[in-house]
Amino acid sequence: MSKIKKDTLHAQGIDVGIYTEDFRNEYISLTDIARYRNSDDPRFAIQNWMRNRNTLEFLGLWECLHNPSFNRVQFDTFRTEAGLNRFVMTPSKWIEMTGAIGIVTKAGRYGGGTYAHSDIAMEFASWISSEFKLYLMKDYRRLKYDENSRLSLSWNLNREISKINYRVHTDAIQQNLLPPDLTKEQQSYVYADEADMLNVALFGMTAAQWRAQNPSHTGNIRDHATLQQLLVLANMESYNALLIDQKCPQQERLQALRQMAVRQLQTLASLDISNLPQLPEV
Repeated sequence: MSKIKKDTLHAQGIDVGIYTEDFRNEYISLTDIARYRNSDDPRFAIQNWMRNRNTLEFLGLWECLHNPSFNRVQFDTFRTEAGLNRFVMTPSKWIEMTGAIGIVTKAGRYGGGTYAHSDIAMEFASWISSEFKLYLMKDYRRLKYDENSRLSLSWNLNREISKINYRVHTDAIQQNLLPPDLTKEQQSYVYADEADMLNVALFGMTAAQWRAQNPSHTGNIRDHATLQQLLVLANMESYNALLIDQKCPQQERLQALRQMAVRQLQTLASLDISNLPQLPEV
């Protein structure tokens, strides 16, 4: 299971919980948003919103776009009944009867309640208060900007580390793998061959294969690497330089580097890298 990242939005004195498991789809607390209207029992505000026919149609459309397992037959039944005095809708009923994924319920005294995908949560915030929604959106943009800034700084830092380690890597190649009588062109083939060995060990393909598969992309395979891949690449370059100094054959080095890449990527996948400290501004 992916590591859950939790955070808090702040809007007009209300703290609104937010979490994500994949760093793309955030789920925002409807319970906290509803406190803006009814602090004593926010469940009533959510249930009243879900009784609305327009709300049901919006929720159903969102599920149709994002959820292949959505029960459209049951949704049509709910949509027909929506707006009638006898019609009652709760988050739990909606989830259980339709297989919805846009709204979830979480147990627990702290952090529990009803959460919804950010698309749906902002729609609910509009129904609660247009003014409140604007404040909520403002802090949400602030949160996303901070996240993107941290990730961008970390990515660039690891890209530079990888470039520095690449010098260590090329020095080892020059001292151990280049016969003195090779031409400049022949030397470039040796360097490229070693670089592609690292690409194969880490990405599973050579630079040329990546370009063939991604003709519309600018830059090279390493420019499109993830933060974790760049960190592992820097470690691989240092390790490969050591193996070259030890006169280890290339095929053995490839196997050892591949094992190292898999092991380190699995370790990094279990870590939350979103909270890396920011670098001081220059």
